[in-house]
Amino acid sequence: MTKHKDSCILLFVKYPQKGKVKLRLSADLSEEIVQELYRCFVHDTLTTVQTVDTQLFVCFSPADAQDKFQTWLGQNRQFVPQEGPDLGERMKNCFLSAFQKGFRRAIVIGSDSPDLPARFLKEAFAMLQTHEIILGPSTDGGYYLIGFRDTSFEPSVFDDIQWGTASVLSETLKIIEQTRHRLGLLPVWSDVDTIA
Repeated sequence: MTKHKDSCILLFVKYPQKGKVKLRLSADLSEEIVQELYRCFVHDTLTTVQTVDTQLFVCFSPADAQDKFQTWLGQNRQFVPQEGPDLGERMKNCFLSAFQKGFRRAIVIGSDSPDLPARFLKEAFAMLQTHEIILGPSTDGGYYLIGFRDTSFEPSVFDDIQWGTASVLSETLKIIEQTRHRLGLLPVWSDVDTIA
């Protein structure tokens, strides 16, 4: 299968270190189980992404752990370090990197929605033909996907957001409204933060 050369998925992944991933799950489960669940989430997400006809970049954190990621996920993947003090800066920098590489459409997803249907990813790219920004709202008040066209990339969408709170989506929507870019919304989907 030939990959669409103008689009890419930026998959945000943390290295599964004790006390560094899925912290809210650790309140109910042992850290060893949480680490193993997180590894499974990442592998499930990779399996889904590989069914989409586009280029994949694994955007990894911590930024100095590329060797660990290559050992874990394989040498044959494209890896990009996440750089910046918060999630917003890291997403902004990965989008900038993708657009500097010549991609015209890019989406960011995490591995918190391991059951995310591939059709949502395909729909996001299709919507970016007619919309300038795409969001996939999550049930916890955040989003599981954000996407841009290169010509409509709006770095301010990531500024002054209270990351990790139930207000992420509403804060982001307010900023997007001010940009006057045409927004497309995907169906609401859940992400896994707790066992409930």
